[in-house]
Amino acid sequence: MKILGIETSCDETAAAVVADGERIRSSVVSSQTDIHHPYGGVVPELASRKHLEMIVPVVAEALERSGLEPADIDGVAVTQGPGLVGALLVGFSFAKAWASARKLPWVGVDHLEGHIHSVFLEPDPPPFPFVALLASGGHTSLYHVEGHDRMIHMGGTRDDAAGEAFDKVAKMLGLGYPGGAIIGKTALEGDPDRIRFPRARLPGFDFSFSGLKTAVNRHLRDHPDRWAEEIPDIAAGFQEAVVDVLTEKLLAAASEKSCDRLALVGGVAANARLRESVGRAAAEIGVAVHIPAISLCGDNAAMIAAAGFHRLSAGQRSSLAADVYSRAPIR
Repeated sequence: MKILGIETSCDETAAAVVADGERIRSSVVSSQTDIHHPYGGVVPELASRKHLEMIVPVVAEALERSGLEPADIDGVAVTQGPGLVGALLVGFSFAKAWASARKLPWVGVDHLEGHIHSVFLEPDPPPFPFVALLASGGHTSLYHVEGHDRMIHMGGTRDDAAGEAFDKVAKMLGLGYPGGAIIGKTALEGDPDRIRFPRARLPGFDFSFSGLKTAVNRHLRDHPDRWAEEIPDIAAGFQEAVVDVLTEKLLAAASEKSCDRLALVGGVAANARLRESVGRAAAEIGVAVHIPAISLCGDNAAMIAAAGFHRLSAGQRSSLAADVYSRAPIR
């Protein structure tokens, strides 16, 4: 079954064609980084307008790269939420119209469910059950994944998501947007032990990064004459604090569920230091780690098509009355 996937939850306009939920025929992502860079974050109105401009050419390019015609597509999967409502509506409305005009089955997919399905696009996907850490700009959560349609929420952030904290700290340091990649690159030149920031270790499997963000801000305030010279060390110390907590919680969740397999997904999963930390910690206790390629960590439509394949195969369909949602994490 060949599925056309569409993703417009935030600031990437993406389309992909995936066969049988595992083979990527094409994947096209149009980034808006240059548009939002001057503002240090995503401006929802600008994001929506750019999606309107790019949705048709991006879908056309995905079909062309796949070597398929619209008549060869068996179904459509589109991000329904969570995300920016205006941005979501562009992709969701387009998918409704595109599928309905061709009398194709279509289904709305949870964005977070899509991220977890990114590991099934790799050659060696994890068997069920496994524990997944989803860390991105808008979400930081742990799930016990028991099946393609059964993902049990174990814990999540009580305030800032990890990726959001990266963006905000990068803005404080004047490094620009997106913060994750910039912090990661800057941290390579710093000493993570020179400036130690606090780790918020909440009970259970919840996260909190607002205090860490405040600690960085306080350090800048208390050292106005020298912090500009310390930027690499600040970046490295901040990154290490985030990585420590994410790694500890993920491994603890795997232990809680007696899982010998875990997955790291979402935009923050592209962070080299986090990949290294999780890989080393898991190897020490004999746990297998599944991390998608960097191209599949950020928002993309291939993961939406992969998740949609399983929903459509199970007979699920969305109706024309369906609408998008901004917040409704999978449970």
